[in-house]
Formats: sequence, C-alpha cells, structure tokens
Amino acid sequence: MRYEGTIYRPPSEAGSLLIQATIGCPHNKCTFCSLYKKTRFRVRAVEDIKEDLSTARDYYGPYVESVFFPDGNTIIMKTEQLEEIFRFTRELFPELQRITIYGSARYVNKKSLEDLKRLKEAGLTRIHMGMESGDDITLQRVCKGVTAAEIIKAGQKLKEAGIEVSEYYMVGIGGKARWREHAEGSARVLSAINPDFIRLRTFAPEYKTPIIAEIEAGTMQLLSPHEALREIRVLIENLHCDGSMVVSDHISNYWNINGLLPRDRDKMLAEIDRALQINEARFRTPNMHHPRLD
Repeated sequence: MRYEGTIYRPPSEAGSLLIQATIGCPHNKCTFCSLYKKTRFRVRAVEDIKEDLSTARDYYGPYVESVFFPDGNTIIMKTEQLEEIFRFTRELFPELQRITIYGSARYVNKKSLEDLKRLKEAGLTRIHMGMESGDDITLQRVCKGVTAAEIIKAGQKLKEAGIEVSEYYMVGIGGKARWREHAEGSARVLSAINPDFIRLRTFAPEYKTPIIAEIEAGTMQLLSPHEALREIRVLIENLHCDGSMVVSDHISNYWNINGLLPRDRDKMLAEIDRALQINEARFRTPNMHHPRLD
C-alpha cells in the first residue's frame, strides 16, 4: 500500500484497514486545524486505490472486517468512483462489515439523496462528520465553511439514505464568550439530525494554527476544565435524540462521558456532576497541545 503525508483516522477506526483515496482536505481553512496544511488536495486514481486494496488482500487475506478511506472529505469523489471502489472492496473482503469515510456537511450536500443511496447500496456504512458546532457565529469565526442549517440538511439526508452518521462536537470552541450558544445551538442541530454517534472532542490549541493569534490577543478565551464539563452538561441536557450514542473517545477530553440517549441521560449528567466535585488542579491545564485526530 502507498501513503502520502500523515494519515489521520478516527479513534473508532483503529482496527480498520486504511486505504488512502484522497490526499489532503479540499477546504483546509478551519482556524483550529493543523492537518494537511502542507498538502495540495487531490483525488487519487481509482486504479491506484484498487491496486492498494489488492495488495492489502494479498497481505492480510480475505478476513478484513472494516475499511476506512482517508484523507479529509473523501465524499467529494465522484459518486461512480466511490461506487467502484466500495464494490471492489466488498468483492475482495467477503467478511467486510463496515466501510467508512470522512465527509463534512459542505461536501455531503453536493451529493443528491439518490447519490447517497447508491453509495449505501455499494457498501458505504458510515460517514464521520466534523460539525464542531451548531452555532452559526462560532462556525463562521473558525472558518468552517458551513452553516447550522447546512449541517442539518446533510445529516438528515444521510440518515434518509440509510448511512450511519458520526458527528463530532468540539467542546470549548465557542470560548468563554459563546460557550452556552455553542452548546445549545449544537444540541438543536444534533437533535434535528439524530445521529448514530455524537463524539466529544475538547478544543486544545495547536501551534501555528490561526486561532492561536486570537488566544494570544484575548479575543478567544479557553474554558477551564470545570467550564468545559459544564458546557457538556448543557449540551446533554438539551439533546432530544432517540438512539444516539454519546461517546468520549479521545485524549483531549477531561472526563469519559458515554451513554445512549435518552436512556442514559441522567447517568451522564450525574457523572459530570461527580467530575465537577474534583478540584480543577487535578485536571490537565486547558492550554495543552494535542494532535487532533477526529
């Protein structure tokens, strides 16, 4: 298999075969993100992708159960290209249970519902979507390139197509000025989508990203550990989802908050309250730098 640059994948894809389908990210303007900054975005040739899949089959045999196709926003590929790759993958690996990719709302919305249904039929199981926030002011400030309404449209379209939706919520990205609007707006967006997974990621600034200048100027103030936990509490209190799994599966988070909505809402809130009883000095400092692996 051939790889170019650093390969990023969600923690939940740790056991997946990684086959690079695109190089870099077509948006690549988010102020908090350091990924792909030195990479020119492009789509790999389908034949090269299929060749790498065949090499993987020769090496691992037919018993691969999950395949993830990096890099950022692989959903941007033409529908017929993705169909060909997915069907070929299923032929090579008859035990396959899951095919997943990254796809932000902006690029999901370039596909019609019929396109997405075709991809589902070809084998696409789940899309990892970095919504980050459901607050339009926050989305605009971090240059996400999408609105809350567009995030809802994309999520609902994927659900209608039968594709699992894994949404990522970035705790603290609204800063101290908009933490409540960020939490409540995100709860509204997520409730409208009812995603299969809501994955918590706590904002930790990275060197040489544009948002650092805001932090140094004081226009963006980081949340303390307790403030971040209170934000998550507001988010969970306002989520009206049925069957969405809240998952804290990243090193950036201050506390593990996991549960199925609505069944485990009270349990998760109680767990947050327990964490809030712990002295903040026992938590890591809020300005630690972590590689951001969505």
